[in-house]
Amino acid sequence: MNPGEVVWIDFPGIVQTKRRPAVILSSATYHATRPDIIVGLVTSQIAKATAPTDWLLQDWRSAGLRVPSVFRAFLSTLQQSSIVSTMGTLSPTDWNEVVVRVKLAMDLK
Repeated sequence: MNPGEVVWIDFPGIVQTKRRPAVILSSATYHATRPDIIVGLVTSQIAKATAPTDWLLQDWRSAGLRVPSVFRAFLSTLQQSSIVSTMGTLSPTDWNEVVVRVKLAMDLK
């Protein structure tokens, strides 16, 4: 698992678990000492993605996504076993913009 990889993940919800795409945000350093992963969600509901912490993925096809999609800075820590499969990897442009959105969401400088 590498930062910027797009994966199918079983995301636990309040009522049921839903399989959805997500972007791995945690690093190899984190993975070396932790059994979990940090992810940000990906959604195809682009019309609702109006927050400054949302990013409309420009190269969604090369990331393995089937439809135009948005990264949302809805962050979650899940067990690595939640990953069902790897879809692809964000382009350098999309990854850089995702990092900007995460920093904005977390107020990191």
